[in-house]
Amino acid sequence: QVQLVESGGGSVQAGGSLRLSCAASGLIFSNYAMGWLRQAPGKEREFVAGISWNGGTTSYADSVKGRFTISRNNALNLGYLQMNSLNAEDTAVYYCAARRAYGPSSVYSVYEYWGPGIQVTVSS
Repeated sequence: QVQLVESGGGSVQAGGSLRLSCAASGLIFSNYAMGWLRQAPGKEREFVAGISWNGGTTSYADSVKGRFTISRNNALNLGYLQMNSLNAEDTAVYYCAARRAYGPSSVYSVYEYWGPGIQVTVSS
């Protein structure tokens, strides 16, 4: 069955960096666009970044542009989210998700597969 598993989360001080990874199995990863989404306590799930199935197109939420970078390695079935200059507002559970389409989407309901999520906590 399809599995997406996030890793690399944890606690960091404001201004620090983390790199999240998403390991995919049970699907032809290169046929799926990938997204990273997050949900903070008491808030709705929101789009963070997305990447097309070949890595040629990326998109970002305005709140993370210039700080976060999404990438992927289809040969290894891995996706990444490099997060720099983290601040307290970035504290959330982060999810990787996949949709069988070329391009990513900021609409979370179109993603077909989800990882269980991983906590990122930024202390100020």
